[in-house]
Amino acid sequence: MNNLVRRMLLAALVFWIPAAADSMAQTKQDMKAVHARLAQEVRHQLIMLSSYSVFDNLEFEIQDVDTVVLSGQVTRPIVKSDAERAVLSIEGAGKVVNKIEVLPLSPADDRIRRAAYRTIFTKSGLERYGMQSVPPIHIIVKDGNITLVGVVATEMDKNLAGIAANEVPGVFKVINKLATERK
Repeated sequence: MNNLVRRMLLAALVFWIPAAADSMAQTKQDMKAVHARLAQEVRHQLIMLSSYSVFDNLEFEIQDVDTVVLSGQVTRPIVKSDAERAVLSIEGAGKVVNKIEVLPLSPADDRIRRAAYRTIFTKSGLERYGMQSVPPIHIIVKDGNITLVGVVATEMDKNLAGIAANEVPGVFKVINKLATERK
């Protein structure tokens, strides 16, 4: 190759590489915006489910461009199917992978759920969480074990909820996965 052709190719690369990088950065920003909008809509749809209760935990992850992976635990099969149907109705959600676990029927677990609800939401300092239409503390009971999920205002509230759950008779173990708004 002669020098002129080499210089022309080099000049073209010098201009093309930054343009390609800018284009890729814009594409990544666009994808983040699409994911953020889709995540907000999925979260809204799941919270608005009439069958969703304090004893259910619905989570999701967005993969690729438009795949929503649902996970968590629910006490009734209808919640699992309602969640999938609600997410499928969202514009921009192409595929839904439903990995939600339906918890087994258990009178002992039902008793623990009711007792944990009463114990946690009547605890001084935590009663405000029980007054919300969708309480931010979710009580998941499986095989006599309680898992607390959701978001509370402070570390103290998180600890109070864990202590209250440990006071419930018949519980084998409490796992406190509550997140806090403030550090």
